[in-house]
Amino acid sequence: MAADSKALELLFQRPLEPVFTSRDNGKAALDLPDSYYTERYSGSNVELQSRFGDNVEIKIPLRDIPQKPDLAFARTIGRRQQFSLFQDHHKKVASQLITMYMDCPDVQSFASLCAYTKDRINPMLFQYCYSVAIQHRRDTRNVQVPPVAETFPSNFVEPSLLQDAREEASLIPDQNQRTPIEIPRNYTASDREDEQRVAYFREDIGVNMHHWHWHLVYPTEGPREIVAKDRRGELFYYMHHQILARYNAERFCNNLKRVEVMNNLRAPIPEGYFPKLLSSVNNRTYPARTSNTVLRDMNRENNVLEIADCERWRDRILEAIDKGYVEDASGKRIGLDEVKGIDILGDLVEASSLSANRLYYGNLHNMVHNLISYAHDPDSRHLEEYGVMGDVTTAMRDPVFYKWHGYLDTIFNKFKGLLPPYNANELNNQGITINNIETKISSSNSNSAPNVLLTYWQKSNVDIAAGLDFGPNGSVYASFTHLQHAPFEYVFQVTNANGSNKKGTCRIFLCPKTNETGAPLSLEEQRVLAIEMDKFTVNLVPGKNTIRRRSDESSVTIPFERSFRKVGQIHQPKDASALATFQFCGCGWPQHLLVPKGKPEGMAFDLFVMISDYANDSVQQTNNSPDTCGDSYSFCGLKDKKYPDRRTMGFPFDRRLPANNLEALASSFSNLKKTDVKIIFNDRVVIKQ
Repeated sequence: MAADSKALELLFQRPLEPVFTSRDNGKAALDLPDSYYTERYSGSNVELQSRFGDNVEIKIPLRDIPQKPDLAFARTIGRRQQFSLFQDHHKKVASQLITMYMDCPDVQSFASLCAYTKDRINPMLFQYCYSVAIQHRRDTRNVQVPPVAETFPSNFVEPSLLQDAREEASLIPDQNQRTPIEIPRNYTASDREDEQRVAYFREDIGVNMHHWHWHLVYPTEGPREIVAKDRRGELFYYMHHQILARYNAERFCNNLKRVEVMNNLRAPIPEGYFPKLLSSVNNRTYPARTSNTVLRDMNRENNVLEIADCERWRDRILEAIDKGYVEDASGKRIGLDEVKGIDILGDLVEASSLSANRLYYGNLHNMVHNLISYAHDPDSRHLEEYGVMGDVTTAMRDPVFYKWHGYLDTIFNKFKGLLPPYNANELNNQGITINNIETKISSSNSNSAPNVLLTYWQKSNVDIAAGLDFGPNGSVYASFTHLQHAPFEYVFQVTNANGSNKKGTCRIFLCPKTNETGAPLSLEEQRVLAIEMDKFTVNLVPGKNTIRRRSDESSVTIPFERSFRKVGQIHQPKDASALATFQFCGCGWPQHLLVPKGKPEGMAFDLFVMISDYANDSVQQTNNSPDTCGDSYSFCGLKDKKYPDRRTMGFPFDRRLPANNLEALASSFSNLKKTDVKIIFNDRVVIKQ
């Protein structure tokens, strides 16, 4: 099993190099059957095997596959063509390949098949399907999927840095003496562009890796056991809804107004975007979009689409919300109730294979991504590939991503707005009183003021060596600057007057108090903009209770070390329980962006805390195995389990509330509490140790 795991690990490295080259810093190689060499190298296989395999420490033999698979279906995506999860044809090819990988009877067959197919299909297609299979096969649970920024660094860093990195690695043989290559801050536009004020959020490497990994865990096509995860459609809605809430908070922090949603597909897009990134597979730049670009009908090989198609799909979804039901392909009505309705709509809008009626309700989310990503060349007359909106690793860099998802969020909110407001029975938790809530910076200085959070810039490194194909061995680091916050702790005083122990779910939200002009926000506005900070179970004894919770324990985030974890078994923990955290663990919001930026003079937010009745929240799991990295379940769910909260995602802010303002709401129920917090931004750069 160790050799099998090592073989699978090596297939992640240097994705554009032939599979016979040495990997793992020149220490390991795969011993391939002669039939695995492609036509280009088949005449030199003995020489190549000797050249790359004789001087390594580990040489792993792979068994031959008696009957080679027909890969004609996969070759419809060219080797140097960009692969996109937003294109139906690409998703169908990926689904077929994932099924082929999942059907392998054992891990040895799986490794052999992957090694055979790797050099014969599109590299991005292979890495995606291979990663999905690794995530979902039961016999590969101990194999970690490396961060995509390490495997395809050109999707995340300014292109000239890759040349600098190769130069540094070539001229400095000792990897410990190499200097990190610095990624410039705000390199995509000048300060004349207002949207550049929030580029630190949109272009954050951790943010874009989260988006990629979420779509890796929740693919839209493939075997049903991979796609049909518990509440998948609702999670599509909620994860993107929370991204929007966080993005709008960052806009307020930078004196920008809320995102203007893209509710008219025929109106010019005011914001241009020049990404300055190279495609990993063909070294072409991702095309730019100039200001005031107008979308046009698209005719791109397997993608023929009219704007009118998307408008019809949109209108049919809105009509279904108004009617309170959708119709499946046979005409059967499926009610959109307050429990399953949002899940059904999520599967319609993103149009996974779970869609109730894909032919009628279409593929709204993905196809508008395509219209935008090909706006510069909709009929392929210039032979240009798609822009960043066509790639899940880069889409969140573009301001229009938030405008389009902002509009989709209005569709979901329209459905939520038609549901009755939460009533007292749904919000109350009998006998539970939250007496006081506060936050405090975690530091040796006990005099730090309560309810004051601090943010600043931090400079960190990420190893991009695994993606430097045909380059030197050893680590090569890129240094980037990102937002960070001082660690803090929540302290809540709670009274349980029930006379016996009682379980509850503690739900913590951060709500902007004012917009970019300083005008106070209504409760309805705060509800839509509420940022989920944490959610966890509490055990309350009779009488007084003190609840303490560190910010780095959040159910939303994963720590920096997991976002940018190192590749290789040498970096994996040996303890079985610690090793479990390496599986399913790349999915989660980056911890360094848990807290909005704030302002130098301080920016006020409402901290809202609710302790709901666990009896109404608990979920009966059919799989009682230990949780595989469940600490970021709010956005990512649990691997092979049901979503661990029976309430609808975002509760209680997902529906209208029975009050005029947040203060009145919190005062109406003893198990709710709010307080003011201030976020102060310190414009200095701290080097991460």
